[in-house]
Amino acid sequence: MTLRKTFIAIVTLFTLFIFAACEQTGIEAGNAGQQTAIAVKTKSSSSAPIEKPAVKTEHATLPLATFIEIGAAQCIPCKAMQPIMKEIASEYKGQVKVVFYDVWTTQGKIDGMKYNIRVIPTQVFLDKNGKEYFRHEGYFPKEELIKVLKMQGVK
Repeated sequence: MTLRKTFIAIVTLFTLFIFAACEQTGIEAGNAGQQTAIAVKTKSSSSAPIEKPAVKTEHATLPLATFIEIGAAQCIPCKAMQPIMKEIASEYKGQVKVVFYDVWTTQGKIDGMKYNIRVIPTQVFLDKNGKEYFRHEGYFPKEELIKVLKMQGVK
């Protein structure tokens, strides 16, 4: 292995070790921040399943899809997704639940691990039963995002 590859491997292993140690001790690595709600409230516990919406209930129509944005409040591409998330939450209110997890928070890290996030931003789409049906990594243009939501009958 070249010196550069060896250095990258050592730095990667060291980073993973530090991340694991922080998780075990409860120390938060990285920038501290709060989870941000984007037009709807953020899920508070990763152990609780995402609400399994039915098409209709007595009191209200529940979402056909859940759009989960996993990123960080200080990440540039993640910031670029913020207006898109707000627009989706507003334009498809009642049909789409929009959730944002900040992986630079303690709870957000847990949620990121739950969804096996490799890069941020990552968008995870769940059907009305809470089952993942689509995933995208990186910035996701609104037009393409809407096509994914329409797979679940969103109009």
